Amino acid sequence: MTAHFKQGPGEATQADLFGAPASGPEGFRYQPDLLTAAEEAELANALGRLPFEPFDFHGHLAHRHVAGFGYRYDYASRRVRAAAPIPAFLEPLRRKIGGFADIAPEDFVQVLINAYRPGAGIGWHRDKPQFEAVVGVSLLAPCTFRFRRKTGDGWERISTPVAPRSAYLLTGPARHLWEHSIPPLDRQRYSITLRSLATAR
Repeated sequence: MTAHFKQGPGEATQADLFGAPASGPEGFRYQPDLLTAAEEAELANALGRLPFEPFDFHGHLAHRHVAGFGYRYDYASRRVRAAAPIPAFLEPLRRKIGGFADIAPEDFVQVLINAYRPGAGIGWHRDKPQFEAVVGVSLLAPCTFRFRRKTGDGWERISTPVAPRSAYLLTGPARHLWEHSIPPLDRQRYSITLRSLATAR
């Protein structure tokens, strides 16, 4: 199954028009409406056919379910290992993300898809250091993307809304200095996370 994405003239500069909102930390870039409603529906339909499994974090099964491709992080060995090839239906999205992030599409070698059931969220974390640039695509439901970083005896916190069909990019301080999380939702939501590998891992 192949997903089709429209790419109009000037799309390469669209990321500049929709730069990081004022409330976002340095290194966070956000673009609403990366996908059309039709593209979102086609992707969601394809994702619904994937063999999702509960996310296993050191023996604890999270409420969200995942499917991974290209590479995966193995928590037992703390290494990045090869996973199933990235499905062909995700290739148009990977090219679109490459244009948004100004990164060669083929550098996004890992894809992790999260299926958030009602009541599921994701706790505070930073992506593993074996990965570098992180792009997330949000489908079906809006969410609140929360950031925090330690400052003295407390935390500095920033929250920003993320709409369906939008994408966000984490690089620099937003990627390496801030933790992020998403609180539980009352609706189903998919997120497609694409990552490049760090030079040394």
